Amino acid sequence: MEDREVRALLERHWSDVMDQDVVHEIYRQDAVLEFPQSGERFVGVANIRGFRDAYPATVTFAIRRMRGGGEFWVTEGEIAYDGGSPLRTVTIMEFRDGAVARETIYVAEPWEPPAWRARWTEAGGDGGGREPGHDAGA
Repeated sequence: MEDREVRALLERHWSDVMDQDVVHEIYRQDAVLEFPQSGERFVGVANIRGFRDAYPATVTFAIRRMRGGGEFWVTEGEIAYDGGSPLRTVTIMEFRDGAVARETIYVAEPWEPPAWRARWTEAGGDGGGREPGHDAGA
């Protein structure tokens, strides 16, 4: 599968995270989903979908940046639950035979950088918006 085809699959996957049919068409039947921060591991697309079908909140997702090639793709995004403040996410997807075999998701709250390190940084990056040339379409 070519990279542009994988990118199209991922863009469709993230397009409406409440449409469970679309979300789960990307996975192998034996896919594994891990949340290292909570220590949870879901084995098999039936279990992955089961937990998402039962999820007690409305979820929205926006791609901030997507990078990858071949069988390894990373999507940085913003996720919000029930219209709340967005959280930052990093999702690592590993493909095998054209479908996701393993997904690892990290979620974190954004924070304001401390003033003491401002002299070494520049505005932009991925803190306040999309970095030129590195958006979801790059």
